[in-house]
Amino acid sequence: MYDYRLLTDEEIAILEENGCKAENWTTVNVADDFSPAYIRNVSFYGTVNLGVFEKNIEAGNGFMKHSGVNNATLRNVTVGDNCLIENIGCHVNNYEIGEECYIGNTAIIETTAEATFGEGDTIAVLNEAGCGNVTLFRGLTANIAALMITRSDDKEFSAALRAVIRDDVNQRLKDTGTIGDRVRIVNTTEITNTNIADNCEVNGACRLSGCTLAAEPEDSVYIGSGVICENSIIADGSSVINSAKVFNCYVGEASQLTNGFTAESSLFFANTYMANGEACAAFCGPFSASHHKSSLLIGCMTSFYNAGSATNFSNHAYKMGPVHYGTLERGTKTASGSHTLLPATIGAFSMCMGKIADHPDTHCLPFSYVIGDGRETVLVPGKNIATVGLYRDISKWPRRDVRMASAKKSLINYDWLSPFTVSGIMEGRKELGRLLDSQGGDAAFYDFNGCKISTRSLRRGLRLYAMAVELFIGEVLMSHEFGDKCAASGAGEWCDLSGLLLPAAEEERIVEKIKYGIIGSVGELADIFNAYNDMYGEYLWTFTVSLMKEYLGKDELTEDDFTTMREQGKTARAAWIDEIRRDAEKEFSMGDVDRATLDKFLAQLDLGS
Repeated sequence: MYDYRLLTDEEIAILEENGCKAENWTTVNVADDFSPAYIRNVSFYGTVNLGVFEKNIEAGNGFMKHSGVNNATLRNVTVGDNCLIENIGCHVNNYEIGEECYIGNTAIIETTAEATFGEGDTIAVLNEAGCGNVTLFRGLTANIAALMITRSDDKEFSAALRAVIRDDVNQRLKDTGTIGDRVRIVNTTEITNTNIADNCEVNGACRLSGCTLAAEPEDSVYIGSGVICENSIIADGSSVINSAKVFNCYVGEASQLTNGFTAESSLFFANTYMANGEACAAFCGPFSASHHKSSLLIGCMTSFYNAGSATNFSNHAYKMGPVHYGTLERGTKTASGSHTLLPATIGAFSMCMGKIADHPDTHCLPFSYVIGDGRETVLVPGKNIATVGLYRDISKWPRRDVRMASAKKSLINYDWLSPFTVSGIMEGRKELGRLLDSQGGDAAFYDFNGCKISTRSLRRGLRLYAMAVELFIGEVLMSHEFGDKCAASGAGEWCDLSGLLLPAAEEERIVEKIKYGIIGSVGELADIFNAYNDMYGEYLWTFTVSLMKEYLGKDELTEDDFTTMREQGKTARAAWIDEIRRDAEKEFSMGDVDRATLDKFLAQLDLGS
């Protein structure tokens, strides 16, 4: 920060000759090497601090102009070195502007009293008419937001976490707005109570009000033409463009809202893409996508998910054709927090984990297809375990993470078979067994909460679930030996905090530490999440040992059991690959892909890529 000096009488005379005027020239301060030559037609009010204007900066693509201030009104503003500010329709009021910024053809940039810049407000997610459950702030991640939501009924915890966040926000709040270094703001109507980080660009927006554009220097935010954004945070490489409208939202980590998409009281994390449609009270976790004007995401929680069109939650029973956004890998949740089967929609399918909303005491059947024709709904359990689409998804998601390293704040576990999903598979396997026992082994169809399951589908589902469990155990055993020590935690129930997988007991410990002030800052919470993510392998091993005991029906395991499960794991993998190969060949036989596409996929399949 400069030690500013007062203007000299000679400099004041030059400024006045250049068409400038001041409410009081003694409150206009400048850097030692300041030159008034590039300040023209500027009105100064309140305290104004000016740096030096020595360089040319890029005003357009390849178009260089000398830095300076032209045709503007400044009130209580600090302007850093080598900025170009020109053609301000109304004024710039109460702002600190960094170095080498270009601000042109903009009507108003202003900070008013008690501005919070979109931080600290609590919004209602998953329940558009309910009480607020997620507090917006620039350090929000999918994992923190998921914890807020899953524990929102715990008032003591919620109050403690909000106090931690409030302390974090208060450290940043100032009476003036901030525009960082190398920021571009052009052809924009209104920027009010908005903080803008280094290297961000606002081009053609209608209004930014009560917002924070928060980004690392190498991972800037872009706001495009026609955008209206109010009381929201846009962070880390994200963009809001093409007349999108955003109210009371968090948009972070390389997410994009575009083409007139409208969002209210919603969250968007980690590579999410939203276009044309609408979201209200939605939690869109990693890799959520919606492309269609008819899509409304309301009161739902998604990740690894493509909304599709209308009630068709995914247009993705795709196989080897063009790569799209993927299927519902972790599932959707309703406002109540229960996972749901999809509506009776032709071709729709679900891989939901958890429980059916209308039947909270009954577990879902994960990785299943749900097919309806308006008269009845058919459930095909476990179908998606052995499809080309799933196989491609497994490898493509890590490659599609376009976040910069500095922006990977939401932790994402890409294991498709994990303690979280395998627990659901085990419950699905038990549920199918209960159907056989209660409805007999020779029934033509089995009733599962209003859905019909054919005998063939039920028995194949049992086989696919067993194959998946054995495949999971076999893969874990590849890096472990009999007698390897287990961690104290990991057996039993697991949680998915929107990408962060951890034992439910460890989530409970986090909650208790926040309640009792052991975790007292946002940084400490982020550190403990990272620590749990780093310990995933240890917890995974403990879970696997417990799972083997349950699967084999034993209280203690022997070395022979380890050998047996390794061999069964190899057999399961071979069977899984064979199922996927048949699925690919079936698609070819239907004429959906050509021979070259099939051969290329089968070659990759044989290589295990």
